[in-house]
Amino acid sequence: MFLKLVQSITSIKVYTLLLNVDYIPLLKNLKLSEAVEFGLHMVISIGLAFVLNFYIIRKDFHKKAIRHFVIRVSLIVGLLLFPTTLLSERTPPITSAYAFLFWMAGHWIYGWVLGRVLSFKEGERV
Repeated sequence: MFLKLVQSITSIKVYTLLLNVDYIPLLKNLKLSEAVEFGLHMVISIGLAFVLNFYIIRKDFHKKAIRHFVIRVSLIVGLLLFPTTLLSERTPPITSAYAFLFWMAGHWIYGWVLGRVLSFKEGERV
């Protein structure tokens, strides 16, 4: 929602970048609605959360380590995906510092929220 809000206020297409599938061969030629693109994004996001949770359980991280780890992974994902803006004319230019900063802020927020969720243990304060 953060990136959608940023895009609606600034017209910097960071939410479009978030949902963009122009670089995926099987999907790039389809005209997908925002709801379908968002659904695809959620499937990937939930899948990532399960993978991270599995890894965290295996490594037996403590709460603070979980939060830091998830934020780092989220920021790395943001760094790796930002260059996909080169593969679409609908997304912001790769040279847009504001787009990059908003994009990374959105990934930090996601990492912070997911880190708090994954660090929750029943009967403990979050």
